[in-house]
Amino acid sequence: MKTRLFSRARVAAALLGASLTVGLIPAQPAHAQFGGVVFDPSNYAQNILTAARALQQINNQITSLQNEATMLINQGRNLATLPYSSLQQLQQSVQRTQQLLGEAQRLAYNVQNIDQAFRTTYGNASLSSTDQKLVSDARDRWQNTVGGLQDAMRVQAGVVGNIDTNRTEMSALVGRSQGATGALQATQAGNQLLALQAQQLADLTAVVAANGRAQALADAERSSAADQGREQRRRFLTPGSGYQAGNARMFQNGGN
Repeated sequence: MKTRLFSRARVAAALLGASLTVGLIPAQPAHAQFGGVVFDPSNYAQNILTAARALQQINNQITSLQNEATMLINQGRNLATLPYSSLQQLQQSVQRTQQLLGEAQRLAYNVQNIDQAFRTTYGNASLSSTDQKLVSDARDRWQNTVGGLQDAMRVQAGVVGNIDTNRTEMSALVGRSQGATGALQATQAGNQLLALQAQQLADLTAVVAANGRAQALADAERSSAADQGREQRRRFLTPGSGYQAGNARMFQNGGN
């Protein structure tokens, strides 16, 4: 399209140049005759002016068409989509972290289970509980603490495993953003970088939650152990029935 427009412009310019060249010929008297042909200089000048105006209109139309073509090309670039997506990789990283959190041992991330545990296993040592029950509760609390610490370390290991995937995706997205051909591609690359950041924040939240759970279980175990220790000390120091005197038979009656 651009080649045809430039060709038309060159033809029009050539016609205008020829007309101006003819206009440089010394003017003849009005209505001069050349071989029986009547020449009117004023009419000739008017025709040249009309041709110049027509050429100007053609040039304006060519410029307008060029601007429209440039605008369409830019719109096409701005509407081009980014031929890359990191959504699947980010979703897989999030799912791995969620799976680790879902595999929490013993006392899981459940409000009802936590409330139930603190009413029983982590509650105040009952005065009526047997020594065997106190020992059993202490063992459960210790196992919960150990499980919480192991879960926290597993989540940490999973998050560290996601770092390499995040590094690869970040490098790819930054490269795509810098090489974007239009506004849409740049925007899509930026959105995916924000998604990557959100995934990293989710991993950080998971680590904080796992560490907080492990710390809370350890603190709860120490608190319950202290309460149970006081109860066991009370029982040890509580006076008993003591020694009661009785009759003792050393030898059987009737013997020799």
